[in-house]
Order: sequence, then structure tokens, then C-alpha cells
Amino acid sequence: MSLDKKSFKYGLFAGVLLLTGILLGIILTARMQWTSPVQSNPLVLTSDTASSAISVNGLPNFVPVVKATSPAVVNISTTRIIKRGSRRGRSPFNDPFFKEFFGDDFSKRFQMPRKRRQSSLGSGVIVDASGYIVTNNHVIAKADKIKVVLSDKREFSGKVIGTDPKTDIAVIKIDAKNLPVIPWGDSAKLDVGEYVLAIGNPYGLKQTVTMGIVSAVGRSNVGIADYEDFIQTDAAINPGNSGGALVNSRGQLIGINTAIFSRSGGNMGIGFAVPANMARHVLKSLLKDGKVVRGWLGVSIQNINGDLATKFGLKKSSGALVSEIIPGSPASKAKLRAGDVIISFDGKAVNSSTTLRNVVAETPVGKKVQVRVIRNKRNIALVVVTGEQPKNISRRGPSVEKSAPNYSVLGGVEVSTLTPDIRNRLGLSQRVFGVVVTRVNPESSAASRLRSGDVITSINNQRVRSLSDYNKITRTLKRNSSVLLYLNRRGRMIYLVIKP
Repeated sequence: MSLDKKSFKYGLFAGVLLLTGILLGIILTARMQWTSPVQSNPLVLTSDTASSAISVNGLPNFVPVVKATSPAVVNISTTRIIKRGSRRGRSPFNDPFFKEFFGDDFSKRFQMPRKRRQSSLGSGVIVDASGYIVTNNHVIAKADKIKVVLSDKREFSGKVIGTDPKTDIAVIKIDAKNLPVIPWGDSAKLDVGEYVLAIGNPYGLKQTVTMGIVSAVGRSNVGIADYEDFIQTDAAINPGNSGGALVNSRGQLIGINTAIFSRSGGNMGIGFAVPANMARHVLKSLLKDGKVVRGWLGVSIQNINGDLATKFGLKKSSGALVSEIIPGSPASKAKLRAGDVIISFDGKAVNSSTTLRNVVAETPVGKKVQVRVIRNKRNIALVVVTGEQPKNISRRGPSVEKSAPNYSVLGGVEVSTLTPDIRNRLGLSQRVFGVVVTRVNPESSAASRLRSGDVITSINNQRVRSLSDYNKITRTLKRNSSVLLYLNRRGRMIYLVIKP
């Protein structure tokens, strides 16, 4: 065979292989979706139905969610008139020297006005088509005038329907109809890691949307409100976002943006929102009763730490430890006792004292519920009929300065007999017994736990009614053993563990 014929055959063979490779590449690429997919028509959400955000190129597309929810988020601006006291007597221009040369009216030019107008901005969420709006209490607190601006730029005057400072939630009403709303979501079903959108008016910039995830749920002890069960998110929340909506990827309202943790005044990636379930309970109560009616158990409770769990024979540091029962309360009638550890209430698991407090508060008054407790290492069930929470629960208690030393595992703790005079100074009732702590040596084991004015009523579940009881019990304690104390602190009963 000649060289030209061989070259032609080799070239033809190589061409066939190349063409085959190209065809296989196209087929594989189509199957692996390396080419851009054809985008389907965008999903349109309504206030009645909500679906998950569409995925585009593997990434979430929140455009339809924003289009459906942002019209229900409003801008709220408030005006407050602040009155000042007259500062005329302090002005240096009131001096007779100035009056002699410039006249009596000269000093009036430098006087501070007695009234000044203070304005603030916030956000709100339309939750009813007839004009009911949920916002934060601190957004409209003490406002003389409330202006609401809708997404279509219509302006209305807002009327306060009710406020609840304990959750920092307020409800206002505007005179309008057929308004867009955001459907409520179930905040109890939120999971850490879910996508969320924060919609509001930060710095007066209307209809601003930021995206993030749920960083944590059940945040408490933040110091913002009395009842705290916050949703924590890294979606940017800035001044002006307060009262705005926190929505999930299905376009449901799952929180009311409330506050941020910040050292600069701006967003630092830690924002807090009141859960939708809590806000909805407040809304319904305000509309129905004109006030927030909360369920009440009538106990003082505290969290379980590792030391308390060991002393009470618990397998884990979970539940709410009952430290005091209020006489005549629902808890007293149900035979709950101090030392009981509540692990469930009305079928809902109780992980902490905050959990129990919030669950009880949202329970209807007069409802019969089952409470499960750990008592003496036994799991028992009790039935409680919830009452209505009293308006005020007082706390009191100054300290005293009288000492009586003792030498035990509680070395460095000085106690005194609970005399009538001390009882009066501490504001204690006649039913409180025990010995009062008068001084704690800074170098003692109890220095970081006990305080002057604490009234010790039991040691390791042994009652202490007098100084002799205290001395008798402490003499039997082993030097290297921890001690479980039950004491009255400023009118509240608590348990403490003192480690040697």
C-alpha cells in the first residue's frame, strides 16, 4: 500500500474518533446539566398560599417571595413632643449687666425652647386585610402621632389598639380595607440553618430586604423583654427594621424583628426577632380582651445546672426546678412541691425555666393540663388548672449587719438568728424560717454563691429553723462534700449548690 493511501486511512479514522468524542461529550454534558437550564415561569405567591423559593442554577431565588410579602410591610414614623423645664434662671444672659446694656428681651434669644419634637422610624407588618398592623412596642411607645406609609406610598394615621411591653409587641390600626397581608407561619417548627428574609425600613430606606439564616432559636436572658424566646438570625437588621417581618422561604411570617446585638450601633450579624407564635398570641389577646391575658402556675422556678442535676439525681441538666410554691396558687392546689423538677407541661417538653414560663403564659386560663415532674427520682404526673397571672409580683430585701460565726464545710459563712427586726428589714413574711447570712468571707467556697441577706431554710434537704439547727447540721457535713442549700433571696426561694 502506498504512503498516500495509508495517510488517508489514518486521517479518516482519526476524524471518526474525533466526531464520536464530540457527540459523546454533548450527550454527557446534557445529562449532567452543564448547560444552562431553561427557566420556568416564576412562581407567584399569594397571601393564602405560599411555596418554597424557586431554585435557579442550584441557588435559591427569593424574588417571588419578596414580591408576595414586601407589600405587607409598612413604614412607621412617630412624633413625640418632649417638654423641657424653663432654664431661664440658669442663663448667663439673665445677668443685670446684659439687661442694662441690651434690654430685657435680649436673654430670650438664647433660651432653650420649652417643647421640642422628637421623631423616630420603624416598621410594621399588616396581619389583617382590614388594617391591623403588628409592630414593636418600643417603636410606638409614648408617641403623640403615628404615621403609616404603605408600599404603594399611601399614608394613614395609626391608632394604638394595645401594647405589651413584656414581649415588646404592639398592635395598631389604620382605616383601610383590602390590604395585602403575610400569612402566619409556625415558628415552633423553625430549624437552625433555615433561610430567612428580614424586610423593613432601616435608616428610613423603605422596602429593604436582607437575607440570612436562622442562627439559633429559643434565645432568652438577652435583657430586651420580660418574656424572651427570640429567633436569632444573621440577616442584616439595622435601626428602623424594628417591627418589620422575618419571613421564611415559603413566604410565611415567622417573626417580628426586634433588636440587634451591636457595639457600633449597626448590624454585626446577630439580630433577634419575636417568634410569630408569641406575637400572634399577644395579637389575639389584645383584640379579644383589650389586654394580654397570660396563664399562671404560681411557682418560682430556676434552671438546672450540672451540680443541681447531681443533687436531685437527674440524668441530664434539663427541666425547671420548682424552688417555691405560692399558697393558694394553681400549683399549690395541684400538690406541686418545692424540689419538683418539671419536665413537661401540657404535653410539651420543658428544657429550661424560660421554656416553662413561656408555655404557661400562652396556655388559656382555666385549662386543665397534665404536668410531669421528677420527684425523689420518680417520674409522676399531676393535673393543674391554670389561673390568670397577677399583675404584680413584688420582690424585696435589704441586707443586715449582724454576725455569728460557724466552722463547717461552709467555713467563712456567718449567720444570725432571723429575729423580728431582721425579718421586717428583709420584708419577709412570718412563714419564712431559717438563719440569715450576715457575712461571707471572700476567700470561702461560698463567696461567689451566697450573699448577705440570704435566708437559709434547709441544708441537704434538712430543715433549718434556728441557729442551733444550722450548727447541728453543719457539724455533720464532710469537709470535701458539696452542699445543697434551699434559701430565700429577696423574697424568692431558690436552690444553690456550694462546692468545697
